[in-house]
Amino acid sequence: MRLSQIRDFLAVVESGGIRAAARKLGVSQPAITRSVRGLEAELRTRLLHRTPTGVVPTQSGRAFVARARAAQAELRKAEEEVDQLGQNAGSVAFGVSPTSAMMVPEAVARFRQQFPQTRVRIAEGLPQALIPQVRDETLDFAICRRAIVKLDSGLAFRPLLRNDFVVVARKGHPLEKASSLAQLVEASWISLLPLDAPDGPFASAFSPTGVSAPKQVIQCESYNTAIGLIAKSDMVGFLSRQLLADSILGEFLEEIPVAEPLPSFSVGMFTRTDTPLTQAAAAMASAIVAASRARARSGKAESASPE
Repeated sequence: MRLSQIRDFLAVVESGGIRAAARKLGVSQPAITRSVRGLEAELRTRLLHRTPTGVVPTQSGRAFVARARAAQAELRKAEEEVDQLGQNAGSVAFGVSPTSAMMVPEAVARFRQQFPQTRVRIAEGLPQALIPQVRDETLDFAICRRAIVKLDSGLAFRPLLRNDFVVVARKGHPLEKASSLAQLVEASWISLLPLDAPDGPFASAFSPTGVSAPKQVIQCESYNTAIGLIAKSDMVGFLSRQLLADSILGEFLEEIPVAEPLPSFSVGMFTRTDTPLTQAAAAMASAIVAASRARARSGKAESASPE
């Protein structure tokens, strides 16, 4: 098996066709075809299937894609590790969820003091989008909320801080004087997680009270869209207390303080257990840990003990 075969196969999968992959790589279509067929012969299985709309991986192909991406990422990291030892720039890519973004500015400033030339890519998203990218090594690590579900053996989680959920609404909301969840049941809600998510705030907040969960709920997987809906309508939702206090959200959103205790959650770092971080990625991870500790010392967040 040759590295060029892995490269060509991934290009076909990501481009959706032989012709598009050839254009992307700057080689001929017959060369791509020969390369993929050689890979299939090496693996003794069919990896790709032609459809009227393009080329898609078979079941075996889908299984191979995840491993191939991880292998390609490892080779990229190895090359960058050697480059960094030779004092070349290198790169680091990490993900952050909205609840952890407040640590990033200080962390990046710390990192830049040590690696001023390193290329940095920051991807923002919800945990369900970021964690798979850590698993396939698209991202070096991700900083986001820990779900209560058990991690698979390929991932590790290091807790950094704890935070609380609060109910938020636009300033001047008709229900801003509400003092209990029961008074908010009939409101229109927005949720970044499915209502039945075991680690979500709806299940944790409403179930212990005996109050039925709201029926008017929009599930929105875009943080910015969710904030926009809350700010420009009479919808309410759960948000991180720390995020509300630290960002410009406080200018147009406010907490509705309810009597019931609301759940807290752990924010931390997801990494792969079988792959060491590159020098640059390890330095960025250390900078984020330092930033989270600084916030805990200043009282802006509660430090999380290892879980």
